[in-house]
Amino acid sequence: MIKEDIISLLSEWNFWGKTPYTGVKRTAHLKKSLGFLGTRANKVLVITGLRRCGKSFFTKQITEGIISKGADPKDTLIVNFEEARFDEEISLGLLLRIYDAYIEIIRPRGKPLIVLDEIQEVPRWEKFVRTLQEKDEAKIIVTGSSSKLMSDELATLLTGRTLEIEFFPLDFREFLSFMGVEFAEYNDLIIKKKKIMEMLRQYLHFGGFPEVSLEDDEAVKNAILKKYYDDIISKDVVRRYNIRNIKKIETLANYYLSNVSSMITFNRVSKFLHLPLKTVEIYSKYLETSKLLFFVQRFSFSIKEQENSPRKVYSTDIGLMNAVSFRFMENSGRAYENLAAVELKRRGKDIYYWKDQQHREVDFVIKTGHAVGQLIQVCYEIENPETKERELKSLIKASKELRCNNLLVITEEFEGEDEFKGKTIKYLPLWKWLLT
Repeated sequence: MIKEDIISLLSEWNFWGKTPYTGVKRTAHLKKSLGFLGTRANKVLVITGLRRCGKSFFTKQITEGIISKGADPKDTLIVNFEEARFDEEISLGLLLRIYDAYIEIIRPRGKPLIVLDEIQEVPRWEKFVRTLQEKDEAKIIVTGSSSKLMSDELATLLTGRTLEIEFFPLDFREFLSFMGVEFAEYNDLIIKKKKIMEMLRQYLHFGGFPEVSLEDDEAVKNAILKKYYDDIISKDVVRRYNIRNIKKIETLANYYLSNVSSMITFNRVSKFLHLPLKTVEIYSKYLETSKLLFFVQRFSFSIKEQENSPRKVYSTDIGLMNAVSFRFMENSGRAYENLAAVELKRRGKDIYYWKDQQHREVDFVIKTGHAVGQLIQVCYEIENPETKERELKSLIKASKELRCNNLLVITEEFEGEDEFKGKTIKYLPLWKWLLT
């Protein structure tokens, strides 16, 4: 492509003389990213996350935010390497020509912000980024959904030169905003509770992918989710790792998504699915690296005990799980627990589960430094006396063992505080906890 054609194509995404549509604001991530870019730190901002969770629109929001703070629009460049209209093979050479065309024709006046979206499509892209960074020639953001851009390999490619933000599908507050439900203060939550609960049921069913959230037709929603799943498996797992037996990886992924919030061991999965143990271990790592799902370990002060104990598995998006798994979990305790696990990950918490020899269990142990900062039990049917007593006994046992008195039970509706065996326990409905 000649330079003029490159700039003509780039102009459709960039802010040179116009303002592209930037979507509904992802406020929490935006504040964090703009804060980082406002510092003097010479690091690459890396935005990773599940495919189609909104990273591209988010980078436009960052760019718009930089411009609103006084940057010249010409001092910004956005390149999306999944653009089908590049009429040549995506390569390092094309990336260099894009940058040269930008410098020569747009003529930035200051230190530009360069956004390289879906950069994993460009072989040896890190050479270009590393050169710009070493010269302190630009602020750089790279995004990607491929596992090649995830933490382990990135640490090798750009050692000590990155700050990573893990991006998720919409949280519940963002979902409500997408659906036109806004609230400025606490009283709004009470006034709009009926609508919020209706939206929570949708969120539990279809999850938080932006495109899915904005679609009205339920059949289309499910079709989009299944397409996302197919793309994650085919592009971020099979193609990335050159997997030949696609059926095996699909079987394993479906098994995990059908058993969210359950304890699993690779050995039991191996026997149940008739797959070699080594295959289960390796493929499970691939699936987790793709961000399709994640595992939570048992809390223990012994690393060996942690590693040898069963893990719990969760889906990064509950809608994806409902669309492709063998079980539909809307309004079930496991769906509530999965949603809570994702929200805790989104908030950057270091999470584990707890279980003792008597099989008493606490869903989430929040580790803060070297101590336990909070214990969370998710209990959908807390009004059932037997269920309540069982869940609270486990919570109290863990509280004493782990020396933690910050105890929370996430419920469907019940809210309040209670004293149980000398401990104060707070109860909060899921919808309200998600919005706090």
